[in-house]
Amino acid sequence: MTAPFLAPLRPIMRLGLIPQIAIGILCGVLLVLVSPQAAESVSLLGQIFISALKAVAPILVFVLVMAAIANHQKGQPTHIRSVLVLYLVGTLVAALVAVTASFLFPTTLIIDTAQASGTPPGSVIEILRDLLLSVVANPVTALMEANFVAILAWAVGLGISLRGANTTTLNALNDLSNAVANIVRLVIRLAPLGIFGLVAGTLADSGMGALLDYGRLLAVIVGCMLFVALVTNPLIVFLTTRRNPYPLVFTCLRGSAITAFFTRSSAANIPINLELCKRLKLHADTYSISIPLGATINMAGAAITITVITLATTHTLGISVDFPTALLLCVVSALAACGVSGVAGGSLLLIPMAASLFGISADVAMQVVAIGFVISVVQDSTETALNSSTDVLFTAAACRAREREQLSSQTAD
Repeated sequence: MTAPFLAPLRPIMRLGLIPQIAIGILCGVLLVLVSPQAAESVSLLGQIFISALKAVAPILVFVLVMAAIANHQKGQPTHIRSVLVLYLVGTLVAALVAVTASFLFPTTLIIDTAQASGTPPGSVIEILRDLLLSVVANPVTALMEANFVAILAWAVGLGISLRGANTTTLNALNDLSNAVANIVRLVIRLAPLGIFGLVAGTLADSGMGALLDYGRLLAVIVGCMLFVALVTNPLIVFLTTRRNPYPLVFTCLRGSAITAFFTRSSAANIPINLELCKRLKLHADTYSISIPLGATINMAGAAITITVITLATTHTLGISVDFPTALLLCVVSALAACGVSGVAGGSLLLIPMAASLFGISADVAMQVVAIGFVISVVQDSTETALNSSTDVLFTAAACRAREREQLSSQTAD
């Protein structure tokens, strides 16, 4: 029996998760307008929500992938190769869009003496080396540090090893997977409260005044991301599935991009994406691997950020960049984006590496990184929303393309 004081909330509780999140966003904005001090207090709800997602994501991925592979029937198809191709194509196209926009709308930065924290990597080779070394990390350390590349590697290895296990072991593994999934569903149900706290806390702490000085740069970055989300990604999905892509595109934006925008972490959004894939009835053996993998290597938004800010720096310094050289930056940005960690602000520290292609000193580049952190309230949120929702979008496109091929084959027979 529902407590009497919850009676006014019953209509809201009957709504779906997305309308509840929308209400949480609206309430967060209203609270900031009415009482900024109270808004800072409720920001704890957002911090708890993100911490819960980050805590459950590594063990969820580890158990889910291991169980899926252990129970995989020989001869049953998966679509990982197609998803990986879509990830690569989508990231390269996003970088190309960023180059084109940077040439059409050149931006001048106000470079000051601000300093950004963190140590940028030296080269793409260093990034790829670190990525390979992370594969063979200690599994306990990988779970503690949310190193999803190593988690995937160990889960795949153990899953293959357990394929010959007896029925009792496989049933226990499935029960463990279901138990972890139930915890994830509980955490996701708290998303409206978490988003409410995140919106209130972010607006109370940062506001939007600091963004006005860099409005043009932010407009180019966000404009590129919106163009990719609403034009190039749907085009890629259409060429893959031969169906109207927009119903799927908007489903992914509603179900994944909204939460990713406020959590600002691809890793934290993994449980959200896995649940969305399940609701879309996608191939479980595919999305259990492609979603955590996408949180590491599918970084169209990061490629846009790196490209636009780097070319804005060259324009500010008067460095002439021809289009072929800018295309090289596309490739570098796409590769570098694959090494971006699934945490807030991960792409900004790769800007000095891209800037070094044009002879820009590390001191100047790190000043530009500092500008990136100023606009990160919007830039990083939009970037994460694009990255995370695209993981589901391309996974769904690959699965549905295979379904279409199988249906065509059966019709021909």
